[in-house]
Amino acid sequence: MQKRILTLSAVIGAGALGIWGYQFYSARYPSTEDAYVDADVVRVAPRVSGRIAALNVTNHQRVNDGELLFTIDPAPFQFALQQAEARLALAKREVAEAQAAVISAAAEVHNHQVLLDNASAKLQRAKRLSKKAYISDESVTDAEAEFKSAKANLKVAEAQLEEAQQQLGQPGDENDRIVQAKAQLDQARWDLNNTKVSAACTGQISELKLQPGNVVSADRDVFVLVCNNHYWVEANYKETQLERIRPGQPADIRVDMYPQHHFKGVVESVSAAAGSVFSLLPPQNANGNWVKVIQRIPVRIKIDNPDPTLPLLMGTSTTVTIDTTESPEKRHVTIAKPSN
Repeated sequence: MQKRILTLSAVIGAGALGIWGYQFYSARYPSTEDAYVDADVVRVAPRVSGRIAALNVTNHQRVNDGELLFTIDPAPFQFALQQAEARLALAKREVAEAQAAVISAAAEVHNHQVLLDNASAKLQRAKRLSKKAYISDESVTDAEAEFKSAKANLKVAEAQLEEAQQQLGQPGDENDRIVQAKAQLDQARWDLNNTKVSAACTGQISELKLQPGNVVSADRDVFVLVCNNHYWVEANYKETQLERIRPGQPADIRVDMYPQHHFKGVVESVSAAAGSVFSLLPPQNANGNWVKVIQRIPVRIKIDNPDPTLPLLMGTSTTVTIDTTESPEKRHVTIAKPSN
């Protein structure tokens, strides 16, 4: 009987020790299977609208950064470019004509100013001669009329010069008509250049349903490009596991696709809110049927050692274990050498 009691006590003690050990380990090495591989995603969208002239890729094809994906029919954009070039040439001719008109008007002002100066001098001379009775009063009257006419003609010429200057605006390439025509030309060139759509990163095509002849609209995505230059894991930890988790801590990542391979990672960040907060219908706990449910918080873990021979796929399941015993600060400490 005593032997059975001792055996039972030993079993209970071993069980309690095992439970304590598991809790001790789990607190320092929190793990979760609610974790998935994630990557940068580019939703490919043309910048101009038009008909697909050539499609250079297929669904699930791997492409390199800058590789041509598809081409929109460039003919309408080439016509628009030619029209813009013609508008710029016309604007330059119009500005040149307006500048010539300003120069001509300025010359007229100068000519009338000379005539006014002559008429003024003639009037002054006539007045002096009239005082000595060398000429008649009628001659003085004629001189005054000539002076007033020259003065009026000068004002007309000045008004015409001002009108010509307003018609011209800024001279040279700063003229509004030339600036506008250049902007339209730049827009036409930009549109034509964007008839060719290239890959924004190295990755794999997905959700491709385009065919040559399809019409696409500007800024509306037509398929997806999953980039393969940056992978991370979105691990959804229970809120009760977050006490010791900090950015910078190392993590062990096992992808279900490659159960024998261990990827290394590091905690980048912990979400500011539970995943349920951003759902389409967030929970409303202000009611009489509230039940406490442990929430899960997304933890972003960067994969440090992706293996080209073991390609990762976005959305695949993983198991993540974080080592919270290593202080993030210690991983970046540099020991300074003593100075002599």
